[in-house]
Amino acid sequence: MVELPHLNERGEAHMVDVGDKADTKRVAVAEALLLLEADTVAALAEGRLAKGDALAVARIAGIQAAKRTADLVLLAHPLALTHVDVRVEPKPDRGAVRVEARVETTGPTGVEMEAMTAAAIAALNVYDMIKKHDRAAVLREVRLLHKSGGASGTFDREVDKGSV
Repeated sequence: MVELPHLNERGEAHMVDVGDKADTKRVAVAEALLLLEADTVAALAEGRLAKGDALAVARIAGIQAAKRTADLVLLAHPLALTHVDVRVEPKPDRGAVRVEARVETTGPTGVEMEAMTAAAIAALNVYDMIKKHDRAAVLREVRLLHKSGGASGTFDREVDKGSV
């Protein structure tokens, strides 16, 4: 049977106690993909959106989202993050925007949720900035690419060479 750490012995949801865990360097990288029409990606990349610099807005939104993850993911621990880097890359040849978020801390628990939250919220902010031009845009594949630190060790997702 799979152990679910956020359930207690009675099957009730609870916050995991990390008080006795050692502080280690923790790193997580996540990505989100937003599929768009080619002309929308071009307008975004060239800074021709009426709402302004969507890439800068998305970067700042992703950083803020990482910092606020415990407010959004109910059983996540509030963490003192040491670094957040959000990159928002238009991919005109693929009809997409790729967001990558890297989050770091030194502490008793990982930053996977912070990285995934940052990537998702950054991509949603791009959608908000382009929705007038492309309401059919699709947010997909919010996923963890890498995590290191802690007792569970390192995880690296094998990424398909044809992916965005």
